[in-house]
Amino acid sequence: MGEWLGKMIEVDVTNIAHGGVSVARHDGRVVFVSDAIPGERVLARVTDDKKKSFWRAETVKVITASEHRRDHVWSAASIDRDPDNRAGGAEFGHIELGQQRALKAQILSESLERMAGLTLAPLVEAVPGDDDRNGLGWRTRVSLHVDEHGNVGPFAARSHHVVSVADLPLATPELSAGAPLSQNFDGFDRVDVLNPSSGGVRLIMGKQKPQVITEIVGEREFSLLDSGFWQVHHGAAQVLTTAVQEAINPELFDPAASNLDLYGGVGLFAAAVGDKFGAATKITTVEAESSATDHAAKNLSEWLGAHAETGRVDRWLRQLVTNATATERARLERATIILDPPRSGAGREVVELVGVAKPAQVIYVACDPVAFARDVAFFGEQGYTLSAVRAFDLFPHTHHVEAVGTFTRN
Repeated sequence: MGEWLGKMIEVDVTNIAHGGVSVARHDGRVVFVSDAIPGERVLARVTDDKKKSFWRAETVKVITASEHRRDHVWSAASIDRDPDNRAGGAEFGHIELGQQRALKAQILSESLERMAGLTLAPLVEAVPGDDDRNGLGWRTRVSLHVDEHGNVGPFAARSHHVVSVADLPLATPELSAGAPLSQNFDGFDRVDVLNPSSGGVRLIMGKQKPQVITEIVGEREFSLLDSGFWQVHHGAAQVLTTAVQEAINPELFDPAASNLDLYGGVGLFAAAVGDKFGAATKITTVEAESSATDHAAKNLSEWLGAHAETGRVDRWLRQLVTNATATERARLERATIILDPPRSGAGREVVELVGVAKPAQVIYVACDPVAFARDVAFFGEQGYTLSAVRAFDLFPHTHHVEAVGTFTRN
């Protein structure tokens, strides 16, 4: 192996794969090609030929273009640039916005069919206002990396090479204007640029002490540390709040049950449940990061039935189901459980523990379609059916897609 590395191959692109790359074949071997679109013929440079089962390549020239190809929304990531110097983070930016969503829907549907045996065709819904802006101006958080000379920029795709850029078109206008793209940051590894709901643009560099910021969702305020997790799209928290509220079957919801918000962060979805079903609704939010739990307790203080606990979800759940009395088990069986795991998904262990709890319904907020589909199969083993699923385009011009699924006990 290795003799093809760096060489040019001409391939017909036939499909899309998870991760923002397209699928082609060369002499029978699968090639994952970046910056291409299914239906195109491209000239691509091989970047990885170590695996026997597949290669990776980057498009250098489009020979036959798709009807869905557009000039890239970010000149720093244009096909005209050498692939080694294309800015990463907008890997679908050369595809018409509606077709991006069609491809994301295809990935989600194919993942559910392949991994969970389900035939579903959810549409990927746009965040209100995104179409008017051609999917630009949504990022409220951007990480810029620093090279050995102190220059800042995004990494090139699948690389640690820092690309100097003149603009950040996916970022909010305020963040774009405040991003220090031309400044030197010698001595630092990374600069994070934030544009919270209030307080203007702020930079996080090195080991500076985290500061408290405020994010606004509808009429609600949520406090958190600027180093903590929050949805990146300026409209995502509101979209997901509404989606979670609508995903809960009110006929199965019991305000007095042991309702749970797992991987709860600073309490966004626990608040969504409290807003929909009343301040006395019992719900416990569980989060491993203690600073987030502290803010969740503050953010949920007006909901009398809300409670925030710090703990790793798997350990916390195991202790809960192991020590539950008969009365507590009955409350769990009437419960609604919300899961908002990291990109890697909840995983078999957590899903099995949820299965032991036997809640009436589970609402799963997923940011990775393959991990979600795998967990759907695990829930099937526990006697739960994915009764509804919606998908949202919270990351335009990237391959990422968010899904909200409702599971009900068979």
